[in-house]
Amino acid sequence: MVKIIYLMIIIFSLTAFGEEKVFNVMGTYLIVDTKKYNYEIYRYISYLDKILSDYRDDSDIEKINSVAGKECVEVSPETLEVIKQAVYVSELTGGYFDITVGSVTINYKRKNILPRETAFNLIDYRNIKIENNKVCLTKEGMAIDLGGIGKGYAVEKAYQRYKDKLPTGFIAIAGDLKVWGQKRRLGIYNPQTKDILAEVINKKDVCLSTSGNYFQDHIIGKPTEILQITVAYTDCSITDALSTGIFSMDRENREKFLKDNQDFGVFILFKDGSIWFNSKFRSYFDIILR
Repeated sequence: MVKIIYLMIIIFSLTAFGEEKVFNVMGTYLIVDTKKYNYEIYRYISYLDKILSDYRDDSDIEKINSVAGKECVEVSPETLEVIKQAVYVSELTGGYFDITVGSVTINYKRKNILPRETAFNLIDYRNIKIENNKVCLTKEGMAIDLGGIGKGYAVEKAYQRYKDKLPTGFIAIAGDLKVWGQKRRLGIYNPQTKDILAEVINKKDVCLSTSGNYFQDHIIGKPTEILQITVAYTDCSITDALSTGIFSMDRENREKFLKDNQDFGVFILFKDGSIWFNSKFRSYFDIILR
């Protein structure tokens, strides 16, 4: 049986090989299609949501944010890991991906406790301080927002936790997915035509993440000619963060980044309807253009 599943920006047209379950988590929905451990995967991702959310007073992230500029906070190994990965992608993208955007998304836009200019001036991943298992933000008003990496990280961690018990599987949270041990037929959604832009079938295990600004206008940066970007790689934390970072780049910096970093598969839909994808993206998929 072929199923069509809408996941924000990507449509996945797939054949289920296990016992597919849909759960609500991280403010969206989680799809788990494995032969077993569906509920265990859901519970683990729920745990990650609990410690990484900036909406919960008892989360590691909110504890860090609440004492920004004052003290460091001891955090869980997972929180430490995702922050380190976020800093790595920030360095890789020259700051176009930056989890300290929380000064704007949280403290300015949501909580309204900072003026706009102050909030934007506080965005700087270099002011994240890590000492052993403690994390702190060096300036008051700073805040961490893991919205650009958290879902991909949760998918990757769940995969790493259960991959030895599950030779095949599929896990997806909104626009971030992991497929392993099997081939899947996936459709890249075109938000302009409300149709499928391209169908792809994975040749090997892969993570896929898509970013666009047309649903929530949540990506900070100047408008560009890009409508949507999809990134393929082996690690879902990296694909999630990179899709956000590359989307935020201006044309000159994006072209330079793609030239200098050819280990990542990239598929871009432009506002004029044209598309571009690199050879690395093709190495992950057989592509059928509509």
